[in-house]
Amino acid sequence: MPTELETALTEAIEQTRKSLAAGMTTINGEEARPQLERLAKELKTLRERAMKEGTVDQEWIQKTVRWLVDWVPDSDLTLIAAIGRIARSTPTNP
Repeated sequence: MPTELETALTEAIEQTRKSLAAGMTTINGEEARPQLERLAKELKTLRERAMKEGTVDQEWIQKTVRWLVDWVPDSDLTLIAAIGRIARSTPTNP
């Protein structure tokens, strides 16, 4: 049975795929494919690491949210929400 973190990562990858398939554009109206492909690759790597370590680097989460806010349109915040779920599912280190 997948952990909450693994599920959150898988759902974020799926949301990224949906955004790619829908032809998402950036806040500036440009094609978002390069950003989405980068995000998908990072999420896949992150999921593999999280399955071994059981956690996600908080710095990655912060950096990624700031990056997403720079280009994701206000009308589609599902990617930012997906990263937020990863953050909530990540055990914090004491």
